[in-house]
Amino acid sequence: MGDEYAHPEVLVSTQWVADHLNDPKVCLIECDVETSAYDQGHVPGAISWNWQTDLQDQLRRGLATKEKFEELCSGSGLSPETTVVVYGDNQNWFAAWALWQLKVYGHRDVRLMNGGRKRWVEEGRDLSKDKPNITPSAYEAREPDTSIRAFRGEVFELLGQETYNLVDVRSPDEFSGKIISPPGLPETAQRAGHIPGAKNIPWSEATNEDGTFKSISELEELYGSAGLSKDKKTIAYCRIGERSSHTWYVLKYLLGYEDVKNYDGSWTEWGNLIDAPIIKGTHS
Repeated sequence: MGDEYAHPEVLVSTQWVADHLNDPKVCLIECDVETSAYDQGHVPGAISWNWQTDLQDQLRRGLATKEKFEELCSGSGLSPETTVVVYGDNQNWFAAWALWQLKVYGHRDVRLMNGGRKRWVEEGRDLSKDKPNITPSAYEAREPDTSIRAFRGEVFELLGQETYNLVDVRSPDEFSGKIISPPGLPETAQRAGHIPGAKNIPWSEATNEDGTFKSISELEELYGSAGLSKDKKTIAYCRIGERSSHTWYVLKYLLGYEDVKNYDGSWTEWGNLIDAPIIKGTHS
């Protein structure tokens, strides 16, 4: 492997994106925490996906249904053969969530732009306020791929076992139970703390200051020193599933973990469940 990521094809540089701005086979999607960022200027030709209204079922508090996801992709002009490149603010936080959901519904070629919106802007590259003209398609998604998605029942079954890695990617204060959610973010739970057996490896430790991912040797040291093993089943979780999508991407595509899932119910589910065990403090 050397210094190359396990699956380098799922990560593209800002220069690669600049070189493919007019490529009809490539669709650029911006997905931000701050949903107004796109209107302030975006990569020319990019479309916007709103993580709250496009990628969540507001009533069920789950992923967009297959039908709604097909509508979103059709309205974005996608075909199953389209190369989709996703990027966003906050070190590709919700961009990774969008990529994960595209993979849940079986899209073959999805990539992240390394460094996201921040790196594009810092490099002084062009921004546009124009929304592209889109020719709608008739996109057909696959049935949901549950091999990359964990549910609460699976987490319950694995409690106390040494055969898997459980990674809590939230901040240390959330992990210890000092706070329930980051300031200003409303999705929350009744209880604070973490799932027994979880190791706290904050998602942002996988990136550099400029938003790009750390080298493979740095990533291997980060997760290896925390006791994660590639030959174990791995489940990542956070608060609502978006930060853990970022870690899921790092573990699966950059480090090559074979069996890694995102528990998108995360703390807003677990922290509200009756009789679900929790731990407060910094120990696992």
